[in-house]
Amino acid sequence: MQPGPLNLITDVTGLRVGNAQDGALKSGTTVLTADAPFACSYAVQGGAPGTRETDLLEPDKSAPGVDALVLSGGSAFGLAAAQGVMDALHAAGRGFPVLSARVPLVPAAILFDLLNGGQKDWAANPYPALGQTALAAADIRFALGSAGAGIGAQTAQHKGGLGSASLVLEGGITVGALVAVNPLGSVTTPSGRHFWAAPFEVASEYGGLGPDPAVGLQPLPNSRKSAAMAAQGNTTIAIVATNAALDKAQLRRLAVAAHDGMARAIVPAHTPHDGDLIFALSTAATPLIDPMLQLTTIGHAAALCLSRAIARAVWHASPEPGDTLPCLRDTLAAR
Repeated sequence: MQPGPLNLITDVTGLRVGNAQDGALKSGTTVLTADAPFACSYAVQGGAPGTRETDLLEPDKSAPGVDALVLSGGSAFGLAAAQGVMDALHAAGRGFPVLSARVPLVPAAILFDLLNGGQKDWAANPYPALGQTALAAADIRFALGSAGAGIGAQTAQHKGGLGSASLVLEGGITVGALVAVNPLGSVTTPSGRHFWAAPFEVASEYGGLGPDPAVGLQPLPNSRKSAAMAAQGNTTIAIVATNAALDKAQLRRLAVAAHDGMARAIVPAHTPHDGDLIFALSTAATPLIDPMLQLTTIGHAAALCLSRAIARAVWHASPEPGDTLPCLRDTLAAR
């Protein structure tokens, strides 16, 4: 397995990602879309999720595909970003046909970034406009780190961010991940100098810091994030994607498997204060020969991509005025 040419989720042909953010707000939105609807399911392992239209992604529900997925900051206010995306898609003639009507299907998940130092005293909800702007910007190349839904994200010790990674498997199957990293837990080991995801790094894609040389169980340091903004401001939300032809039930299993990647890269993960959610989607471009065996390999690859994407999100974070937490790269340079 090797990363695709962009090392982004858009190495899955047909997918595009757009970001929109407001620096003063310290929040933003990320939208993934494609030229045609795609099959999708999801899995939640955190105790405090915030979502829109996820019920239709259950394997027994009738909706065959969705038009876009939204990851957004803003807590419950950020769910309105999906309305902006839905309105723009409807204007473009997209949507699930119901007789003469068309209804764009846009599931969404949000993270909590209301206490990160940004200006949240808006008169009108800014997220519908952010959603439309992100959709309009959707392309195969997009920014990582302090961008989109990750601009105001924070981990226990450092700024979070938006991350992505990909892997190409045998037989032309591609797997990718996209993630907004805002957990209660830490993405770095107790020393603060190494990623939990270090064993999965490819070609120094997040600094080549290597694994932590400390041996044995190490106590976790006190959380800078909790001290700055309370433990409730959390949640890591992600999308994993493949061109393998998977149905909604198989995609549900893919989302479950991908959660292993979150747990390997964030400690602790899936807490009562996190809304950890993963969407899993398929463009169905590549048929499977041995679905049971290949689904296992695809799930493993999705977990690897997600661990790497989480580390890349933090590695690419950049400082902004008014930040309440430092960027990892700044703390390493200061030592």
